[in-house]
Amino acid sequence: MTSTKTEGSLFLREFLRAPTRTAAVAPSGTALADQMALPIPERGDPVVVELGPGTGAFTRAIGQRLGGRGQHLAVELNPTMADHLADRFPGVQVARGEAGQLPQILATYGIDRVDVIVSGLPWFAYTTNDGRPPLVHTLASVLTPQGVLTQFAYTWTRWAPPARRLLHGLRGGFEEVVSGRTVWANLPPATVYFARRPRSLP
Repeated sequence: MTSTKTEGSLFLREFLRAPTRTAAVAPSGTALADQMALPIPERGDPVVVELGPGTGAFTRAIGQRLGGRGQHLAVELNPTMADHLADRFPGVQVARGEAGQLPQILATYGIDRVDVIVSGLPWFAYTTNDGRPPLVHTLASVLTPQGVLTQFAYTWTRWAPPARRLLHGLRGGFEEVVSGRTVWANLPPATVYFARRPRSLP
């Protein structure tokens, strides 16, 4: 198994190489990962999509929560991290691509609707303007009516304008958005947004 030190080195190297494509300088901790995966149902065969999995901190937690059930698709833009993830988690379907292309990516895997989206994306991913619908709307459109999106935010920057815009966007795409308890054990401390019941958007 890849060591935590090796994962951290890979994360830092990719952050320095492309800081606008990597959400953080180090992998998220176990406590944050567990909270991100919390909405995954304990029964049945849920379809879970992971966005921006990086070196797999959330991937591991999702796998533990699924326990071999359902389907787990990880979408990673960074090719180096995508290859690393595929090697480390052979049971996970890894797609190289952008979150904004999610409907098309799902179609290639024969997936119609998703039960849970676990997002490790940086805030800027929600604010890019390339002529496509807002990312929040795209994600909401592929979820089941009872679907849930989880997105983390670092506690010390939650009140910065980008974070406030993200929260506003989530509330526009979902009927309910609540924040979990602060995960002080993470470095830096973080909070998870739970966005439930996607709205029917034009």
